[in-house]
Order: sequence, then structure tokens, then C-alpha cells
Amino acid sequence: MTDDDSVLLRTDGHAARLTLNRPRAINALDHAMVRRVAAALAAWEHDPAVKAVVVTGAGERGLCAGGDIRSIHADARAGAGASVAFWRDEYRLNAHIARFAKPYVAVMDGIVMGGGVGISAHGSVRVVTERSRVAMPETGIGFVPDVGGTWLLSRAPGELGTHLALTGAAVGAADALLCGLADHLVPSPRLPALLADLATGEAADVLPRYERPAPEGELAAHRAWIDHCYAAGTVEEILDRLFDSGEPAAKEAAGTILAKSPVALKVTLAAMRRAARLPTLARVLEQEYRVSCAALSSPDLVEGIRAQVIDKDRAPRWSPATLAEVTDARVAGFFAPLGADVEPLGL
Repeated sequence: MTDDDSVLLRTDGHAARLTLNRPRAINALDHAMVRRVAAALAAWEHDPAVKAVVVTGAGERGLCAGGDIRSIHADARAGAGASVAFWRDEYRLNAHIARFAKPYVAVMDGIVMGGGVGISAHGSVRVVTERSRVAMPETGIGFVPDVGGTWLLSRAPGELGTHLALTGAAVGAADALLCGLADHLVPSPRLPALLADLATGEAADVLPRYERPAPEGELAAHRAWIDHCYAAGTVEEILDRLFDSGEPAAKEAAGTILAKSPVALKVTLAAMRRAARLPTLARVLEQEYRVSCAALSSPDLVEGIRAQVIDKDRAPRWSPATLAEVTDARVAGFFAPLGADVEPLGL
């Protein structure tokens, strides 16, 4: 598949259509795809014939499962640094999407994870369906939520974002709406008609004809224990509160968290707290860039991808293996200024 094949571009009336086209990989993003999307948006933003951009994913499984983590695994093992260049362009793209001057309609049907959230949830019009499963699952591979994920999750109601960041849990349409990751629910059978109408009509006028009220989600009923437990200052205290709450769902969340990388958990909690205090997405992306660059040399990223994606034994050997062994100095190192040899994000 050529670079041109992996992202399909066309115009449909006054809408520009961008389709991520790696269906066998659930449209996972590689560097060439990021560059092609960025170039297309730059051109369309200044094209008076284009009134809106509509982003979809090829195939039946989802919009985008994230970044191409097999490539990141190979790069981290080789110490080549190609992932840094990928993240730099990807995070710049995320920032551009957030400030895009025209309606940016992201159809978040099916699986939308990691980099898929970055290419959709910063848009001005975000559509989910009954098939949507939205997640930032990075702690499970020894990584930390990026692509502006800590910006989005730190601004979810109460401590819902902290819960999703640490557990990596996927949410459906209703909870994506509750957490501010999406704006509209459109039943998936109505998507073809919606896309056809977007070619001739304004999104603000078209969407009310297709969207439906969201059914009850799962998170709202758990707000009390989520807000109490995740307000704690450390991952260890969060786990203590989860186990002590008496709620079966809280105990399940604690078990999920304990399976994740201890380093990634502590860095993720610190990143979330810091992101909540930062004033702009650009500042948060700059922080995430520092964290991602540091993670590239962490053994847990290579080990997490090996266990979950390469060998699929689901038995990562984290280093260190326990939260108690992760020092404050180790966590602080992830937020240190970039080295002189790393090109800044430049937002």
C-alpha cells in the first residue's frame, strides 16, 4: 500500500472527505499518514470551495486504533529516534485540528483509541455511534496518554478522566458525551445519509436531523466513588480507596490498574494533574511531547508493546515491578526539558 492509498482524499460537494484507509490495522496512524493528513488540512483550510472537512475510517472496525505501535516498538529497541519525529508531527497535527478554521466533522464510529482520539476529539464536530468504543489505553503498554489526551481527560467532569487515564477503559457513546470527548450521537445506519447531506448542508443544520438522545451510560452511576477515590494524591492512595470503597466496580478498577506499568501509572497521574493546571492545549501537548520522548527510553514501553502486541502473552514484566519502587525523582525525569538534540514542538 502506498502513502497515497493509506489516506484517501476527495471532495464531495462543498465538503472535503478524508478517509483513513488501513482497515486491516483498524486505520492505525503511521508517520506518512500524519504528514498526508496535515498537508490536506493545510490546503483545505485556505480553499474557498471547501466549507467543512469530514473524517472517517475505512472498514467496519473503527475510525482509528491509534498509532502504529509496532513501528514504535522497533524504533525504541533500535534507539533510532524516528518515533520522536512522528510524535512531533502528530502533536502538531492535533493542535491544528483544534484550531482548524472550518467545521471539522469526525465520525468516531467503532474503535477510536490513542492517536484515533487525537485525530477526532479535538475537532469542532465529533460524532459517535452506538458502536463507538473510545479509549486512551496507553498505561497498558507502559506509555502515557498523549495526542492531547491528558488535556481532554483532565477536563472531564470530576475525576472521570483520571479513572479513564489510569485504567485505560474504553467507553461507549453516552460516556464519551459525558466526558466531553464527543458532541453528537448518530445511529450507525444513518451515517451514509448524514455524510451525503454534509456535502450540501451546514453541519449545524444537518446534524439535528440525524442525532438521537444517548441511552444511559455506565459512568454517571459511579460518579460518587470515582470522584472520591481518584481525588487522592498518589496512585497508591487511589488504590487503597478503591479497595476500601466496598463497590465491586471500584475493586475491579483497582485490579485493572494493578496490571498496568507502575512507572506509567505514576507519570500518568502526574501528567493529568499538571495538565489540569495548564491553560492551553498547546502547553499540554508540549508537556506530552517531553513525556513521550522520555518514555521512548523507558524499558516498560518496549516490554508493554511486546506483551500486548508482538508476542501477545499478556504478561508484561514491568521494571520496576511495583509502585513502591517508582521514586518521585523517576517521575520528575519524564517532565524534564528536552535535550539540545531534540527539535522542540514549536506550537
